[in-house]
Amino acid sequence: MNFEYFLAKRLIKGEAHKISISAPIIKIAIAAIALGLVMMLVAIASGVGLKYKIREKVAAFNGHIQISNYDNNASDVSVVPLSINQDFYPRFDNVEGIDHIQAVASKGGIIRTEDTFEGILAKGVGKDYNWGAFEEYLVDGNLPDYSGELNSQVLMSSLMANRLKLGTGDSFYAFFLKDDDPSKLPNQRKFTITGLYDSGFEEFDGVYLFTDIRHVQRMNKWGDDQIGNFEVFLNSFDDLQEKSNEIYGKTLSTLDTQTIVDKYYKIFEWIGLFDFNIFLIIGIVIIVSGFNMITALLVLILERTPMIGILKALGSANWSIRKVFLYNASYLIGIGLFWGNLIGLGAIYLQSEFRVLKFPNPEEYYIDYIPVYIDVPTVVLLNVAVLLLCMLMLLVPSYIITKITPVKAIQFE
Repeated sequence: MNFEYFLAKRLIKGEAHKISISAPIIKIAIAAIALGLVMMLVAIASGVGLKYKIREKVAAFNGHIQISNYDNNASDVSVVPLSINQDFYPRFDNVEGIDHIQAVASKGGIIRTEDTFEGILAKGVGKDYNWGAFEEYLVDGNLPDYSGELNSQVLMSSLMANRLKLGTGDSFYAFFLKDDDPSKLPNQRKFTITGLYDSGFEEFDGVYLFTDIRHVQRMNKWGDDQIGNFEVFLNSFDDLQEKSNEIYGKTLSTLDTQTIVDKYYKIFEWIGLFDFNIFLIIGIVIIVSGFNMITALLVLILERTPMIGILKALGSANWSIRKVFLYNASYLIGIGLFWGNLIGLGAIYLQSEFRVLKFPNPEEYYIDYIPVYIDVPTVVLLNVAVLLLCMLMLLVPSYIITKITPVKAIQFE
């Protein structure tokens, strides 16, 4: 054990330290570190959690990447059919990192009831459709099953059902214009609601109705091997742009690829601001916590001025004495980090399990509760960063020790 560490340990464990003038100031500094870390953990967990949740919801309705015909159709309605017989379907073996690929087709229409009507986007899906996300969003009834014969089952949002005054098990008529000649009588289909979902994303819930893809194929006079587009799901969202470029290079020149970031750029520009807000909060908290520790260290130095004079008179170097106080400060920061992690991670766990905190205006955030997400590397990195930055800030006030002369320090009261 080196001399500086030994002396710092004696100062921390000594009884005089507990009843000294600096004791309450030190406790305040420790509390500031702990509360600061709690704020940073909560800011990161809530910001990242909300970003992940919104990305997940957008991907649930569109996939991460869409493969469609290379044309000028900018709408969500499928106009020109695409052959389902592609080298990359049903498995995209040429590109790594792809979790799932599914064939879909969409058609615009109107639902008419006795009291009202509603515009819809009927999304035709088949037996290859991934219902994983909608198992979480399902609020009533069951998910439709399109693995057998053509049926009239549909999945409707609870938002649309409330507007139309419909419920699970109810039947209704939907009307779809004929693309070849809109002047002709529209196609009419009778559907039965097998389940209701609520994703919280009003932009999607207000228009999307899920039905059997074979209805869309028949109304458009397409063959069984013709679809609107493919939806590709990736293992990692972070690889989105890279995989999009790979997929584009591995498909025919007549096909185009589009990521959900490009398609819904306004939404992703908005959630991109979360990162800036998180870094801003972290920066402010670290500065405030650092200044609290600077105050505590200055009080410690002032209180131990006679001891500093004695150590200098005995021949101790300035840097050696500075290390004593830096060791002391790092111990105090460590206590603050311990309590900060305990409280912060505990709060994050409770919110993750019980969803205690809710958004006062869920329609603006596309979700009613505050989602949280944090991983171990982020926690470790945050703790190390706080410790290092605070120690760097404390190098400045510890420089005062070099200006203290032994004679005046010993006489200091």
